[in-house]
Amino acid sequence: MTQAAAYSPTVVQWREDLVRALADFRGRLTPDAPLGPRTWFRVGGKAELLVQPADARDLALALRHIPLEVPVRVLGACSNTIIRDGGIDGVVIRLGRGFSEIAHDGNGLIAGAACLDMTVAEHAATCGLSGMEFLAGIPGAVGGAVSMNAGAYGSDISTILDWVEIVTRDGEPLRLPGGALKFSYRHALVPQGAVVMRARLCGQPSAMPVIRERIAQIRAAREAAQPVRARTGGSTFRNPDPATSDRKAWELIDAAGCRGLTIGGAQVSEKHCNFLLNTGTATAAELEELGETVRRRVREHTGVTLEWEIRRIGRPLRKDEPS
Repeated sequence: MTQAAAYSPTVVQWREDLVRALADFRGRLTPDAPLGPRTWFRVGGKAELLVQPADARDLALALRHIPLEVPVRVLGACSNTIIRDGGIDGVVIRLGRGFSEIAHDGNGLIAGAACLDMTVAEHAATCGLSGMEFLAGIPGAVGGAVSMNAGAYGSDISTILDWVEIVTRDGEPLRLPGGALKFSYRHALVPQGAVVMRARLCGQPSAMPVIRERIAQIRAAREAAQPVRARTGGSTFRNPDPATSDRKAWELIDAAGCRGLTIGGAQVSEKHCNFLLNTGTATAAELEELGETVRRRVREHTGVTLEWEIRRIGRPLRKDEPS
């Protein structure tokens, strides 16, 4: 797709054309929509156009009519995302209530992309299905979990995904078996431009009290180790490949003396130093600069180059733009 600079002078025109083309759209179309309040970090600029489909028909309609030269970005719970201060050029799609249904289906659950991972774990427990407890430790939604092969506490989506339903960039619905996504660490091969609508997740029959106890253990472990009540975004950096280092990312960060490090309103968590915090006044630029400072110090101290796990999307604020 073309870069923002190729179409930004005609933003008003393509937005007006798209809104007219979507006369039958039942969801919401919001120009210049603030995105910061929708993220866990509470930072970031605006979307040129925020598209919130009411249902699968709406989603397909929107994708068919969005010009191919206009970038499309899908946002979920935004629990692992830094949206840069200049915002996101093009269309941002956000799935909501119409994609949050969840249903028991034999030995599994069919969950909409907007279902929170925690909700899926709790629903599986109610249905007496084990194997999804790890989702209680992931602060996101099903669509994002599938797209990035989210994992925690010894498991990940690749181990439980039966199939996923998507809408392609040209607006066609498609069901793919889990194996088609060619999962790797924190990555899934979702077709470019496609949007995840729902997924079938497999479990194994088990006693409800046993499942609930495991969920309670995961919740307690997460609360004890992570700054879950802060403005944060989950694990900032991936754990290194064992061939590169036998230490986890947080251990390398701690060894490099970065625990508690601050830049402006951004801070490396004292509680778990693989988490960045917005202490209240941080900008996206400060959070990203802090992350890059941590990467540089770890590389200088240990020789290991940490890779970002948090997505950083959008563009920096231009000098001539109001903050």
